[in-house]
Amino acid sequence: MSLLLPDSGLLFWMFICFGFVFFVLAKYGFPIIINMVEGRKTYIDQSLEVAKEANAQLAKLKERGEELVAAANKEQGRILREASEERDKIIREARKQAEIAALKELNEVKLQIQLEKEEAIRDIRRQVAVLSVDIAEKIIRKDLGHSDQQMQMIDRMVDEVLTRNRN
Repeated sequence: MSLLLPDSGLLFWMFICFGFVFFVLAKYGFPIIINMVEGRKTYIDQSLEVAKEANAQLAKLKERGEELVAAANKEQGRILREASEERDKIIREARKQAEIAALKELNEVKLQIQLEKEEAIRDIRRQVAVLSVDIAEKIIRKDLGHSDQQMQMIDRMVDEVLTRNRN
């Protein structure tokens, strides 16, 4: 027996054993293996389809998300414009109210000044009337025959009035 060349009997029995193992595998093993391989192939194909659908849904969601962000940005711009317009409106109304209040205050101050002016004029007229009566009384009491005496009398009365007004 040689290591490289087998005997014909050994080859015959090896061929018979190989045929028997092949027959058993072909009858029972290969169908199971083929079913498992096909099942695995089907599972992989289904997984690929699911992955494609998931990618499509993800793309749709991403697109929808971008649309929502764009809509939110647009809404934010609208809200900011409305807030700015509202702020401007409030400022205009506040200015109008301030102007109205200022005009009202100015009118009250003018009225107060007018009243004080009228009171001052009445007071001056009273003082002039009192002074006129005082002067007339003093003139009547004293006999004024000369114009020098009259001038001295007028100067003295004016000095008295001035000293009275100072006090």
